[in-house]
Amino acid sequence: MEPVSVGLVGAGPWAARAHAPMLVNSPHLRFAGVWARRPEAAAGLGAPVFERVEELFDACEAVAFCVPPGVQAELGVRAARAGKALLLEKPLADSLENARRLADAVREAGVASQMVLTMRYTKQVRAFLARCADIEAFGGHAANISDVLLGGHPFGTPWRLERGALLDVGPHVVDLLDAALGRVTGVRAHGDPLGWTGLLLDHEGGAASEASLCMAAAGDLPPASVAVYGRTGSATLLPDGDDDPFETIAEEFARTVRQGGGHPLDAAHGLRLQQIIAEAEAQLGTP
Repeated sequence: MEPVSVGLVGAGPWAARAHAPMLVNSPHLRFAGVWARRPEAAAGLGAPVFERVEELFDACEAVAFCVPPGVQAELGVRAARAGKALLLEKPLADSLENARRLADAVREAGVASQMVLTMRYTKQVRAFLARCADIEAFGGHAANISDVLLGGHPFGTPWRLERGALLDVGPHVVDLLDAALGRVTGVRAHGDPLGWTGLLLDHEGGAASEASLCMAAAGDLPPASVAVYGRTGSATLLPDGDDDPFETIAEEFARTVRQGGGHPLDAAHGLRLQQIIAEAEAQLGTP
């Protein structure tokens, strides 16, 4: 399979830590170049730096995004209309309206898309989800607690400081519970996205789950966790951090671009997660 030429939009800490190394090291992808609002930040990522994002689009078959959600929503539409496949970060956009606009652009252009919901690509999570399918699961809970909002954290970026845990880690948690227990059909939210947020989720088939999200906790914090319970057993996920998802992300993205057929974690899936998050934010009074 011929490697897919991919341009990277963004040069922040996550781009340097995850996206650029994936593009440099994967035999399935070719790193075609970078565009960022700060060209000096892009200079050390291992690929040519383009002054205009349109020049980057002209140099690649696909675009990987590692920028704030609002920027992804705007430039993702432009990339899709230029005929480029999209490797998209979560959340899909900064608002439900913009998420719909991006998902619609992907559908109308007929381009491939894939969400970087990192946990879904690890062997550990895939084994956990296979176990969930075998236990007649009817309920579960998840927790994702961190100190990102307390100040000085490399991922304490303006959009996270403004919108908090629900928009940032909410897509990961909702996606995992959705995959483990069935399609989410309803959400009830309480708390504060900048403090502690609780979600009650209803699932297709009658399962129910709870999620606790916080990015403002100090001290010795527990690892993120998911537990699912069923009539014939239980399954627990405590990610160990050693299971790198990016080799799998790269391989599956290249296969999706080259062979077609779509990917289950596409922009339409990202839109469905955004709909759930937007409903929860509305209940909490978040703009």
